[in-house]
Amino acid sequence: MSSTQNPGTRPRVRAPELVGRGWLNTGGETIRVADLRGRFVLLDFWTFCCINCLHVLDELRETEERFAEELVVVGVHSPKFVHEADPDALAAAVERYGVAHPVLDDPDLVTWQAYTARAWPTLVLIDPEGYVVAQYAGEGHAHAIAALLAELVPLHRERGTLQPGDSPYVPPVVEPSDLRFPAKAVPISRDTAAGRVEGVLVADAGHDEVVLLAAGGDDGTVLRRFGGFREPNGLCLLPEEVAAEVGYDVVVADTAAHRLVGLSPATGETRTLAGDGTQWMQGDGTERLSSPWDVAWWGDRVWVAMAGVHQLWTFDPRTGEVAVAAGTTNEGLLDGAPAEAWFAQTSGLAADGDRLWLADSETSSLRVLERATERATGEAGGGLVVRTIVGSGLFDFGFRDGPADQALLQHPLGVTVLPDGSVAVCDTYNGAVRRYDPATGEVGTLASGLAEPSGAFVDGEHLVVVESTAHRLVRLRLDADVVATDGFSHSTQRPVTEVAAGLRLVVSFTPPPGQKVDDRFGPPSQLMVESTPPGLIRSGGGRGTDLVRTIELDPHAGEGVLHVAARAASCDAHGGEGAACRMHQQDWGVPVRVVDGAPDVLTLPLGGAE
Repeated sequence: MSSTQNPGTRPRVRAPELVGRGWLNTGGETIRVADLRGRFVLLDFWTFCCINCLHVLDELRETEERFAEELVVVGVHSPKFVHEADPDALAAAVERYGVAHPVLDDPDLVTWQAYTARAWPTLVLIDPEGYVVAQYAGEGHAHAIAALLAELVPLHRERGTLQPGDSPYVPPVVEPSDLRFPAKAVPISRDTAAGRVEGVLVADAGHDEVVLLAAGGDDGTVLRRFGGFREPNGLCLLPEEVAAEVGYDVVVADTAAHRLVGLSPATGETRTLAGDGTQWMQGDGTERLSSPWDVAWWGDRVWVAMAGVHQLWTFDPRTGEVAVAAGTTNEGLLDGAPAEAWFAQTSGLAADGDRLWLADSETSSLRVLERATERATGEAGGGLVVRTIVGSGLFDFGFRDGPADQALLQHPLGVTVLPDGSVAVCDTYNGAVRRYDPATGEVGTLASGLAEPSGAFVDGEHLVVVESTAHRLVRLRLDADVVATDGFSHSTQRPVTEVAAGLRLVVSFTPPPGQKVDDRFGPPSQLMVESTPPGLIRSGGGRGTDLVRTIELDPHAGEGVLHVAARAASCDAHGGEGAACRMHQQDWGVPVRVVDGAPDVLTLPLGGAE
């Protein structure tokens, strides 16, 4: 296992300046590194599409509170998608996710490059004298940062270099509204043992509530609110016979609480169905969940878009059984058998007979889980297979209609089956509703100019769309003309790293203060390396336990993306009963170009002191 060198043997690195288009949460003030001298500064490089970044926002809250006088957290928003570079969209996201610290708007990735960030999220700790002292990639590092601060704060206080003070954070003014960043909606009309329920249920993420609106939903009349949630996103109405048997009507994907919750709208009663409120990490079983984003009834159970780990899970309301149904936890776009397929933050589900449609947001794709022919799977009866309809990868997106294999989306969050068998896609970051027709294989645009549409349902001759950042539901006619657009295509622009064909990949990791690598019960680390295109790697790909790997790249492939997934476990150094162990993990997509004479070592920091 590789680790960083002893901090005393390396030259100290002065923190580069914070440069961007502007600032949020500062009352209009510009912040410079020098303004924060005398306090520790934690830079959080994030982008609001990224589920791992949202996890880190939650992880850091306790550390922010514990070291409120000594530490200033600064978010550096470095966007992946074109939409995320829009300043209004960023301001909405900062409010939506309750970001309670200053945020630098870095649309051109100037500060991102200055700090050599390679992944979302990346965390950089700066000491009170303005020097970088630690860097981390991925999630699961809050305890490591807290342990390092607990060690460094007394040292700097003794030196006189620590000058505690107030944060420059200034909360934004929030206009009240009945709905706040609603996510999904589902109509309900049924008699229950406790009375009749009629209306539209809305996952009102910004208010941490599920809201019952009057029938139709688009007039905004609120009939009842159900609290006790944390950023709920998905809603699944159970079949009436199943609801009568289990005693609740709706399954709620309670995203930020990492739970599935059963809701009885007639009484307001809720019950936790799955998840213990703690985020799933590698090595955990199905008793923990990770940011379930949407839920749908398919077959004889509830299917769950487990966005936080890039998988599909199932929940059986009759037995309470929770199971992993598809995905490896690797993030990407790979079709095939469910156990081998890769997903990327699946955020929308819609069942249609033998098909389950998926909106896979981070690959900007529309995908389907369906019965395959025996010829395709080699199994009698066909089996299930994952197939991509629209989309080509993690970094390619746009706004283009036409044949499905040429069409482009931008971070879709919702999918709805229409009465004629076609599929409506809430193309969230394009502000559009797109329509895919399986009969023709064509994609068209049903509506545009919407504010981050994230879910929809059919109501007679209309499609009712959840317009999330407009905080409302809107009604579209299903017989409206579907138009063809040829807007734009885009690939996420990040610096390409020039590397030699013979490459030594090093994932650097140092256990947090007070912890050590513990291999008594097996290998404490894992490294997976793949590439796009697959032929870029001649040898050295695949999965192993060492965080150092020699890879042979094909010079004729020219360039591509290395997909690297690493994790490492550390445990309390004292050991014994009650010792805590932590998992550190991150996925990187590193654009590389094979060049003669280029560096033959690529180092990716999983975490540790400089």
